Amino acid sequence: MLKDSLYTVNALKHADQQIEAMLVLHPGHAIFKGHYPTQPVLPGACMLQMIKEVLEQALDRQLQLIKAGQIKFLNMIDPEKNAEVGMLIKYIPEDNLLKVTATLTTADGAACKLQGMFQLN
Repeated sequence: MLKDSLYTVNALKHADQQIEAMLVLHPGHAIFKGHYPTQPVLPGACMLQMIKEVLEQALDRQLQLIKAGQIKFLNMIDPEKNAEVGMLIKYIPEDNLLKVTATLTTADGAACKLQGMFQLN
């Protein structure tokens, strides 16, 4: 889990199959020392894990990403310049699955977009 070590959830609103969250990155986290030492950047894999964890928190369910139909990394997230990250997740339940669209944004605009499918565990 990355929550509370790499980032903190400062606000979370969940209604009508939509989740809005405000996250704050911890620039001192060890991952930024290796990715990259002179130019810290939030790894794409961490962005996907953050989406999963916020979705799990809002639904109080364990999930597994089973399909990532489309992932776009549009802008780098530098934790020293953009420590606040907004997240918008919309989902549609289908049997034991969730069809999800998610966007991470900073003050510089959209950083990551995901269209995928999560399985409820």
